[in-house]
Amino acid sequence: MADIDDRWHRTVVDPITGESRQERTTRYGRGTRYAARWRDDNNRQRSRSFTTRRDAAAWLAKVAVDLAKGEYVDPAAGKVRLRSYATTWLANQTFEESTRESVEIRLRVHILPTFGGHEMRAIRPSMIQAWTRGLQGSLGATTIRVVYANLSAIFAAAVADGVLARNPCRSGSARPPAKPVRKVVPWPERQVSAVRAALPERYRELVTLGAGAGLRQGEIFALAVEDVDFFRGVIHVRRQVKIVGSRLVFSDPKRGKQRDVPLAQSVKLRLAAHLRQHPASPVTLPWKVPGGKPTTARLIFVTRERGALNRNYFNAGIWKPALRAASVPDSRENGMHALRHFYASVVLEGGASIRDLSDWLGHADPGFTLRTYAHLLPNSSSRMREAIDRVLDGAPADGLAMGGAPDVRQAPR
Repeated sequence: MADIDDRWHRTVVDPITGESRQERTTRYGRGTRYAARWRDDNNRQRSRSFTTRRDAAAWLAKVAVDLAKGEYVDPAAGKVRLRSYATTWLANQTFEESTRESVEIRLRVHILPTFGGHEMRAIRPSMIQAWTRGLQGSLGATTIRVVYANLSAIFAAAVADGVLARNPCRSGSARPPAKPVRKVVPWPERQVSAVRAALPERYRELVTLGAGAGLRQGEIFALAVEDVDFFRGVIHVRRQVKIVGSRLVFSDPKRGKQRDVPLAQSVKLRLAAHLRQHPASPVTLPWKVPGGKPTTARLIFVTRERGALNRNYFNAGIWKPALRAASVPDSRENGMHALRHFYASVVLEGGASIRDLSDWLGHADPGFTLRTYAHLLPNSSSRMREAIDRVLDGAPADGLAMGGAPDVRQAPR
């Protein structure tokens, strides 16, 4: 049941004549005049104040429609401050611990200083757009898009919880910067060789596995001798080394996707020579899941102290000095991931399909592989001509030899 109460007037009925008249209340001229009252989907009495009766009636009509559609949102629910809601939201996510840490940092550094003290219902698209614009002075477009996605996910959860009616990050007037379009430019072969030669001898075949098998850095760090089938020529990618908090742990490969990668003869020979010089060492690390039991693997690449490689130490103390020694800029795009791009370019040039490459790289979607490496696919025009010529050359059709040039002269009219 819904009604509108005029706080400035009340109806008085004459007990003798039965006539009614309007009298001013003690609140006349003070505060908002009209109160719209309704019962929510839990049958609780709710109210909201309006200056005009028309606005109050329009609000009650909207409430009635939302209740009928099951889309009603309590206006008071949005009073929760974003800091409080975001903290609960993050605690309830099923992220991997490393992902949780990254999201927590983005919240703490980029989102909460601006929006943490605001009621969620008070955050407008214009505020989000101004915040996004401000981030462009210190962050790249890709990073801003990730931070923006985190904020949008919080608002999306609030909509699902009935705290808000809509997500301000998805309005037409607020949007992150456009995704930068960058084509992958694989290293030339000489650059791969130069970086390999610049690494300490015990780490050189890391390059071989990246460039020759397409493994991610953490997967190479976690590769055990038992994972390499030298007889059948297959690498079983079963785990990776990650940093959670400040400790190293074993984890499933990215997105939990274990896979098999063909082991080329050249990679096999280099890896075998490496193991003769540097035998695999047993390393025990906890598994990343809470309460995960310690796991031991005979790792192919370890530190001088026979421990698992730490990416922070390796990248700063070993990889970047090798890049500089090879006259390669030590920028982000020249991290070990560049070896995967080199691998992709080589196998595509060799005729592998996008589907196979996606499986070998451990991508979740072949479409992503295609979007990333489509420009590296060999030009198919000459192959198309050769294929058509093989089929049709010399086969007569309608009195013409398909191998010859047709007569294009116009017939007499």
